[in-house]
Amino acid sequence: MWNQIIERLDVSELVTQVVSFLPNLIVGIIIFIAFLIFYRITSRALRAALHRASVHETLVQLLISSMYKYVIVVLGLVMALDQMGVNVGAALAGLGVAGIAVGFAAQDSIANSIAGFMIFWDKPFIVGDWITAEDEYGRVTDITLRTTRIRTVRNTYVVIPNKTIIDSVLENHSKHGETRVDVPIGIAYKEDIRQAREVLLSAVEGVKGIGKLASDVVVSNLGGSSVDLFVRVWLDDAGDEKRVYADVLERSKLALDAAGIEIPFPHLQLFVDDVRPAVWDQMTQHGLTRIQAEG
Repeated sequence: MWNQIIERLDVSELVTQVVSFLPNLIVGIIIFIAFLIFYRITSRALRAALHRASVHETLVQLLISSMYKYVIVVLGLVMALDQMGVNVGAALAGLGVAGIAVGFAAQDSIANSIAGFMIFWDKPFIVGDWITAEDEYGRVTDITLRTTRIRTVRNTYVVIPNKTIIDSVLENHSKHGETRVDVPIGIAYKEDIRQAREVLLSAVEGVKGIGKLASDVVVSNLGGSSVDLFVRVWLDDAGDEKRVYADVLERSKLALDAAGIEIPFPHLQLFVDDVRPAVWDQMTQHGLTRIQAEG
């Protein structure tokens, strides 16, 4: 069997084809190696430039070690195969069609990834910040390309898609250092606002977590049942916000009770007039007018 195969092969022609193909093969390998060297040289410069621009390290790794590397490798491979005489046009067309199909199937993942790029680039928050997103308040523990993960004050672990964060209102409690907490308190209209302010400021002096900035009490609204006040305190650590809010609210209630300052319940006041005399007068006048007209 092997003898028959050897007899059918034209050894000289095979050797000629191999020899003629070797230069293209060598050139293709050289081209591919050149692309790899180009990546190694340029990746260092790009990484340094992104670090100088304060781009997040996770995004730097993604851009340089993944996307940029794959683009260079694929380009080098295509150029090398083309040099070897391989028709890469059909393969690229097939890859393009497959890429479109994958894009439609994974559009949510792609949208989340694009949102992740925006978060890394714009930096609305970083790991360690206290944020409120999708009605969830907590500390950011990790940011990935697809999701943001926070640890709430209930010690629960919440994973939020990046697209949801980008498309909704986000509140960063740690962005500018000190955080102010506004605690609403209502007092009766008959009470003295200045006395209530002194009582409330004295009550919050011992609250643990309040920073060096001065606390104050301001009138926020004249409500239907009460004069609405805000007890405003400043925190050095945004992580204390919920605890300080509850502590200030409790201390304020106890202090106002001790000072005899009323915190009114919501109520509605009605004024009822006696309309009977007016009705009788009108009826009597109407009767007299009618009698006079008939007479």
